[in-house]
Amino acid sequence: MRGMAVIGNLTRDVVDGGAPRVGGAPYHAARALRLLGGRTRVVARCAEADRRALLPPLVALGVPVFWHAAASTATFSLRYQGEERTLELDDPGTPWTVEDTGVIGRSEWIQLGGLTRGDFPAGVLASLAHDRRLALDGQALVRPARTGKLVLDADFDPAVLRHLTVLKLAQEEVEALGGEEIAAALEIPELLLTYGSRGAVLVTCGRREPIAVRKIETTNPTGAGDAFLAGYVWARAAGHRPLSAARNAGTVASRVLELGP
Repeated sequence: MRGMAVIGNLTRDVVDGGAPRVGGAPYHAARALRLLGGRTRVVARCAEADRRALLPPLVALGVPVFWHAAASTATFSLRYQGEERTLELDDPGTPWTVEDTGVIGRSEWIQLGGLTRGDFPAGVLASLAHDRRLALDGQALVRPARTGKLVLDADFDPAVLRHLTVLKLAQEEVEALGGEEIAAALEIPELLLTYGSRGAVLVTCGRREPIAVRKIETTNPTGAGDAFLAGYVWARAAGHRPLSAARNAGTVASRVLELGP
């Protein structure tokens, strides 16, 4: 397997008014990677003050973890009604810099767990893209890095796109961009559109392939998208073609939801 890494900010999540819990792509992707093995690593950041609360649940998953201190921790309030959720951003966290990525090593594939547009500036992606393939979560395109209720928009820096091999967009992110046709026109080599329990779509080389997923009854699907993208990137790093990787991603995401947090 050609190595893969997941990089992103850990989050302090308050779900439906409950006690704070760890979240963010490093944690939810690691829930998938623990099922897959291989040459994987997670590079995560949060504030030093939150390290004792947020890092141990990630380390306990058994995936190699590299932690860096950030000036602040990204913090969200989430409420669910079935698969529908509303989010408020209480703190956007600290943007990544080129220096923060120095411990990634020789991983050929990188999953970028962006929470907002502020996390990964185009210059950071340009640096990461040297001899690597980048897979970006679409939250990093459509979520502004400002506090309050999250209202998605398409005001992203188009320079980000030129560094990507893979872009994953959830349904609400597709809608924020103006629909599937406009998303496909972004000309990302491998575009993944996820629609919750209705499955996903892979768009590559102008071809649209539906991807079925097994429906799992859950009241908290937080992190399913991160697990899906992790399953896809892991499979691509292992040598799978895009369609095979997308099918693997659907299976992995369903399994992660079935196992729970």
